Amino acid sequence: MSIQHDHVHILIRLKPKDSVAHCAHLLKEVTSRRIRQEFPELEEFLWGDDFWADGYFAESVGKVSELTIRKYIEEQQV
Repeated sequence: MSIQHDHVHILIRLKPKDSVAHCAHLLKEVTSRRIRQEFPELEEFLWGDDFWADGYFAESVGKVSELTIRKYIEEQQV
């Protein structure tokens, strides 16, 4: 995982039957709840009820090795 000021990179292994959209939704839901619990002072900086933006980007690792993706994510550290 690499956390940037405006986005997060995460490498996740899913089974073919698992929905990427459902996984993204669960990640956003769980992390939003946890962050709000740990940092309630952030509420004043939110626009409306949403913590995360609606969108996400997902890519399969099929064209390159998992090691290449891991290296790319590690290099994104600020």
